[in-house]
Amino acid sequence: MNPLKLKSMDNNKIPKRSLSVVAIVLLLSYASCISIASFDQYAYAQTISVKVDGLNIMNLAKDDFSKHQESVREYQTKLQKVYEYEKNRPKNEITIKLWDKLLDPNGHLLGGFLIRWEKEKILSETFIIEEKKLVDQAFDQIAGLESKKIKSSDIPE
Repeated sequence: MNPLKLKSMDNNKIPKRSLSVVAIVLLLSYASCISIASFDQYAYAQTISVKVDGLNIMNLAKDDFSKHQESVREYQTKLQKVYEYEKNRPKNEITIKLWDKLLDPNGHLLGGFLIRWEKEKILSETFIIEEKKLVDQAFDQIAGLESKKIKSSDIPE
């Protein structure tokens, strides 16, 4: 048997093993480098739920705030629960930034709207319509981000 031929066959075995090891390392690296939380059906459903409730609450702002204060407080509690759930999910920083912007009491989205309604007691129909468009878009961003996240079943083990 030709010693060169034997050496050549041994060299072919090593790269196959190396390829397997490299493939495993790459898969593990990919799984550990995912920097966004995986899709969560509960988070998505809760986002849609508080969106619909929020837009309905905003419609009430043409009435005196005191008339709907209890409903607003219950809604704010529901928002806090969703926010806390999101905040405690790993690798969810981007979503939390979107929630922070939406709920900012000094901002121009839902948090600011509710504060302004409480302060001014009644808001104009035009203002409500325009703010609802912005709040709707903000919720859509959050829901859209969630729906595009990688499904946990798609993450290599």
